[in-house]
Amino acid sequence: MTTVLGCIADDFTGATDLAGLLARSGVRVSLRIGVPTEPPSDTGPFEVIALKSRTAPVAEAVKETRAALAWLRKAGANRFFWKYCSTFDSTMEGNIGPVAEALMADLGAEQTIYCPAFPENGRSIFMGNLFVGQQLLGESPMKDHPLTPMRDSNLMRLLEPQVTKPVGLASRLTVAGGATELRAELEKMKMDGIAHVIVDAVADEDLAIIAQACQDMPLITGGSAVAMALPTLYLADGALAADAPKVPTPKVVDEAIILSGSCSDMTNSQVAEYIAQGSPSYRLDPIALTQTGADPVLAWLSEQDLCKAPLIYATAAPSKVKAVQEKFGVTAVGELIEQTLAACAVAARDAGARRIIVAGGETSGAVTKALDVTQLDIGVEIAPGVPWTFCHSQGYQIALTLKSGNFGTKTFFADAQAKLSNL
Repeated sequence: MTTVLGCIADDFTGATDLAGLLARSGVRVSLRIGVPTEPPSDTGPFEVIALKSRTAPVAEAVKETRAALAWLRKAGANRFFWKYCSTFDSTMEGNIGPVAEALMADLGAEQTIYCPAFPENGRSIFMGNLFVGQQLLGESPMKDHPLTPMRDSNLMRLLEPQVTKPVGLASRLTVAGGATELRAELEKMKMDGIAHVIVDAVADEDLAIIAQACQDMPLITGGSAVAMALPTLYLADGALAADAPKVPTPKVVDEAIILSGSCSDMTNSQVAEYIAQGSPSYRLDPIALTQTGADPVLAWLSEQDLCKAPLIYATAAPSKVKAVQEKFGVTAVGELIEQTLAACAVAARDAGARRIIVAGGETSGAVTKALDVTQLDIGVEIAPGVPWTFCHSQGYQIALTLKSGNFGTKTFFADAQAKLSNL
């Protein structure tokens, strides 16, 4: 099957977020973990390549993303989507801008848009400023993110130091005028040499207008939500066949494990809610891990009834995370926790767990790598931007969900299990 839209995401939970929204169309969405080493085969109408490049050095992120683009072009795609977090997670040096410019250069694109809005999850852009709920990004809990603290809310100011060409704004007033008006404004800005355009969006109808205005662009960049309308538009213009293949939902047993490495406010709430329901849980202490390694938690896990979906978590308040990072180093602490949770995922799989729930982008990357998962098919959505996915690990059929830290409601861990059991 020729690929209609080729997508690249800068982390694993972001990739499943995007894939889940595209899968609302009912059309098969294939998600690849890392740049495939083999030529394209068994491709879907929508192909998503998940990278772990959000916090990688700029040169490394650019190189890996260009390799992903090359593979997607071989798969037949001629329209592309570069997906990053709906909170525009990035340092001042990149990686969002440098990657976008590299993709534009490879595609010969003179202009692209940036729209990380996701109104359904409380992310909106007004006059170039990104809001998280009713708070400006720089005043939200994202200001304390352990890897990419976001202290500025203005996307133009955030993007300008990252790119070499001019940055502009298509405001909500233009978007409200409809797709034709927005398309004309973008064309005018392109004639004026503005290559990078932040586009306002405060509601789902804005996203539909933006997608319609930009559907023929070689490259669109943004959060996952702006891509949500693209399948319908591609069906309408004939790019996507009406009989495009669907994916059946496989049956998997109830044994499960929940692994949480995210320190977001929402994941903190989800962990607390799950524990309050009496579910078995084990908290990873980074200081203890440096002394004992993973043996104690693996021993605890071996004694658990996987039908009760035990939780292993490193989730903590930002102040506690910062104190540990100051003592042991940001990178060292993150890698230690990721490696431990990944080891728990493998141990749980080997003990019979076939449903694996993971919270946190970095953790998701470590877990999928440890499970040797290279391709997933996208299934039912648990919460906006968080689907169940289906894959194979060491010959076992696995249901896997990779949740971005801020997504889902307080009852997400229980909701995820119920959603799969009720299919």
